[in-house]
Amino acid sequence: MAEVEKKRPGWFSRLTFGTAALIIAGLLLLSYLSVFVNPAKAWFFTIFGLLFIPLVILTTLFFIWALVRRSRMTGFLFLMLLPAIFLIGKYYQRKAPEPEREPTLKVVSYNVGLFAHGDMGERRLVLADSIAAYLRKTEADVICLQEFYLPNALNMEAWFRDHFPGYHADYYVLTGEKGHAGNVTLTRRPVLYKGKIDFEKSTNMALHTDVQLDSTVLRFYNCHFESYNISLSGLVRSLKKVDDEAVEDTGRKMRRSIVQRPRQVDAVMQDVDACPVRSVVLGDFNDNPLSYTLYRLSRGRSDAFVKAGKGFGATFRTLWPLLRIDYILYPRDLEAVRCEVPKVKYSDHYPVITTFYEKR
Repeated sequence: MAEVEKKRPGWFSRLTFGTAALIIAGLLLLSYLSVFVNPAKAWFFTIFGLLFIPLVILTTLFFIWALVRRSRMTGFLFLMLLPAIFLIGKYYQRKAPEPEREPTLKVVSYNVGLFAHGDMGERRLVLADSIAAYLRKTEADVICLQEFYLPNALNMEAWFRDHFPGYHADYYVLTGEKGHAGNVTLTRRPVLYKGKIDFEKSTNMALHTDVQLDSTVLRFYNCHFESYNISLSGLVRSLKKVDDEAVEDTGRKMRRSIVQRPRQVDAVMQDVDACPVRSVVLGDFNDNPLSYTLYRLSRGRSDAFVKAGKGFGATFRTLWPLLRIDYILYPRDLEAVRCEVPKVKYSDHYPVITTFYEKR
């Protein structure tokens, strides 16, 4: 009787462990599949993609525990972790490649957060001056800004002339009661053509600018796709208070942005497919590396961080190092030499700075 009682906890423990391992591994599988599923048709798949890193960590812990216990689940968990070995490079790169020769092109993408997220609580125009000074020091050939802002009292053209001498400014901003906000593309190279792509029922947009390089013409798509429009601190407060209305509102905003983003991506890709020259697609995508958004936009292009980055590529300060949502995707005309994500605290995002050389 005593032996039977000893066996029961062991059987129950194995069943509990096996069930939990199957659930975690199943969720990890769904995160892999989220890349291929259009969120406009099944929005909840995006959530699994967002949870990729936590799910990998949990599955790894279950795998180690299974190894220690010599569980039959060990082989299964190992197989489920195999794809993660190849995908983790989208989030972390151990070593940047050594450049073969001097770069010929430097590109910056930076969401400046409406100049409202400085680390020292600076006033907007003071922070705008600081960011402009920082960007000038990069000596970039092309600078793409999202969530740019100036008050109505200032003249846009004059501000760019004063803060970015030698640069041509291509911008499209929406004017409201408090000021102008939108996207800006700055370049020191000759501009051959420019335009914009409006997104339906959204204040977000994409600018496109054809730039003459040394040996080719490239179109730069400066994109700002739909954000979640939720405050993480506000979400935490609503959960603590068990505020059903606030939680429901947050869920509604998330579903709306998740469904809207693929439509905006499709609008950009239609223009990309019709473009007579090769294109760089960059900006604030508001989506994680394991997402339909990045999968769709990466076709025919390489991810600068994956090819030439080092360390964590996360670009969103609040949940660093988990969220990489700003990207530079480039075509075969270029080769990435180095991709940096400096931890400068001028915005709630970090800039992405990539140097290239043009292929002959």
